[in-house]
Amino acid sequence: MSETEDNLPGAQSSEEDLARHAVKMAKKKAARDKIMATKTDGKGLIIVNTGKGKGKSTAGFGMIFRHIAHGMPCAVVQFIKGGWETGERTLIERHFADLCTFHTLGEGFTWETQDRARDIAMAEKAWETSKALIRDTRHSMVLLDEINIALRYGYIDAAEVIAFLTTEKPAMTHVVLTGRNAREDIIEIADLATEMELLKHPFRAGIKAQIGVEY
Repeated sequence: MSETEDNLPGAQSSEEDLARHAVKMAKKKAARDKIMATKTDGKGLIIVNTGKGKGKSTAGFGMIFRHIAHGMPCAVVQFIKGGWETGERTLIERHFADLCTFHTLGEGFTWETQDRARDIAMAEKAWETSKALIRDTRHSMVLLDEINIALRYGYIDAAEVIAFLTTEKPAMTHVVLTGRNAREDIIEIADLATEMELLKHPFRAGIKAQIGVEY
């Protein structure tokens, strides 16, 4: 750059902007480091994914696959979607069964089974399986897929679920609860709760669930 170009207002302004940005980022980093110094190394989290939007189970399985990628044993219990042959289930059972146990104990959505007594029996069985998996400290994470629906319909006792998660869950075990309409008392005990907001959905435009997207 020539001496004339050095004196151009644009060049000088750009250098000043870069300098201000560097100072600003240095202050942010210092503040962030100070915050991080107050945090603990970690704990087993209670995680709730709820809301009317798509992605609750998908997000849960994303964390399961992270565990698998890190070689960390985990487990999945499906409370509702037993009638679906999902891609996640197929992949885990075919390739990662040594790291992730998969238990499909639902028989489909409630409007498909049309048998409340059987739904309750299956949900109770799923919950008993869930407790055993969570108690097993070899599991770093247990995903309770669509348990919020079972809780909403009263298929399992919410008070028992809350008591178990708050008093018996191992300290370093993560438990993920998915499904729309999560109860307020379940959200209350969560360390991390996310509500998926529905903006648009293809079903409303007449498009059915599609392989690779929904299952």
